[in-house]
Amino acid sequence: MLTAMPFFRSLARIGLPLALAASLSACATPFQADVSRFAVPLPAPQGQTFAVVPEDPKLAGGLEFATYANAVAEEMQQLGYARAASPETADMLVRFDYRIDNGRERVRTDPGVGFAGGPWGPWGPWGGGFGRWGFGFNDPWLAGPNVRSYTVYTSGIELKIDRTADGQRLFEGKAEAVSRSNRLPRLVPNLVDAIFTDFPGHSGETLRITIRDDEKTVREAN
Repeated sequence: MLTAMPFFRSLARIGLPLALAASLSACATPFQADVSRFAVPLPAPQGQTFAVVPEDPKLAGGLEFATYANAVAEEMQQLGYARAASPETADMLVRFDYRIDNGRERVRTDPGVGFAGGPWGPWGPWGGGFGRWGFGFNDPWLAGPNVRSYTVYTSGIELKIDRTADGQRLFEGKAEAVSRSNRLPRLVPNLVDAIFTDFPGHSGETLRITIRDDEKTVREAN
């Protein structure tokens, strides 16, 4: 039996990481954003035009802003509004801004991993086994809980729509998300998708919008 221990320990080092990786990939979480919106009745889309402009004038003319502005414009066009040739000729100005913080550290503690004895012992929560020894989470031979830290970032966008004829504010909205990514080209389109879900929504309502891989959305009141 003593000579078999190195074999089983080597097998555990190989099998457990594969099992854990499979479980983590199966539990990938969809993108989630907290969305709050305030609105008055918007004009019916009967030829009204709009232009997307930066809330921060420093972003005007930037290629990055233009990319995100196109995402906003596509959503407005799907609502039935037409994109104006210039802000000066638009019936509505869509003021847009985006941001991300510098991140903050979070600490996560995972259970220790090891062997689970007994004939055809379980693979932790997955079931199955190998001979007399299975892989589980309760083996005193291996290390205890695994403590690790990682960085999370808070990203957000703001959207305001003004009527150019008299400057009346028609819509204000914010979408914010916490994630382990700080890549704005990936985050901003998802935030735009979230803020336009069931647009313009109920004024004063805050929702948790979940965007799934199959492009379906789920609305949850906060």
